[in-house]
Amino acid sequence: MGPELAGRVAVVTGASSGIGMATARVLAHAGARLVIGARRLERLEALATALRAGGAEVIARRCDMRVEADVVALVGAAVEAFGGVDVLVNNAGLGRAAPLASASTELWREMLEVNVLGLCIATREALRDMERRGVAGHVVHVASMAAHRVPGPMAGFYAATKFAVRALTEGLRQELRARQSPVRVTAVSPGHVETEFARVFSGDDAVYRSMKVLEADDIARAILWVVCQPPHVEINDLLLRPTGQRL
Repeated sequence: MGPELAGRVAVVTGASSGIGMATARVLAHAGARLVIGARRLERLEALATALRAGGAEVIARRCDMRVEADVVALVGAAVEAFGGVDVLVNNAGLGRAAPLASASTELWREMLEVNVLGLCIATREALRDMERRGVAGHVVHVASMAAHRVPGPMAGFYAATKFAVRALTEGLRQELRARQSPVRVTAVSPGHVETEFARVFSGDDAVYRSMKVLEADDIARAILWVVCQPPHVEINDLLLRPTGQRL
């Protein structure tokens, strides 16, 4: 394992697949102690077992981002087991094809609760611990290129939740500076990444075959780079696209 994050504790949400799983692996390899959360506990446990075999300290907790008690308990597990949290990666998120003219309220509510409210609750809980201990922690929000433009007529509501993540990132940056906190905050906005996202969104993953898209490890390495910057460097907004992506 590498030395970059030795002794630091990272909490990763949505770690049972895709970017979250890759991020957990990369942070563990960099020496972090991990608390990983997602709804699919069996996948989390399999990941935790594999990471422990490589020498990492890992705790897996079932966490539904729509359930506040789950999110609070996830951060609490890091405090209880490891003494606190130094890095929070708010990766959990989802998109649904849910146009304003016709979609069910439940689809909108699901995206809001996971992509926005769950992210905010996790951030609040992590910040309370970071500031209680006076550490120069780091909060990373996995946003999307949809946080910068609306990618199509079926994606307006999903994009609205990710625009909210960008606004929350900048709002938090200003909050932290106003009280002279050393905690840093970053939004990472990937374009097309080969994960489960497209199948969940539309049931069609043809976009992954249309070009060489990003891999989850590409985003995980970017997150590691962000959190390993010296304390005076704050990467606030990082956009990553496949070279072949047009918008």
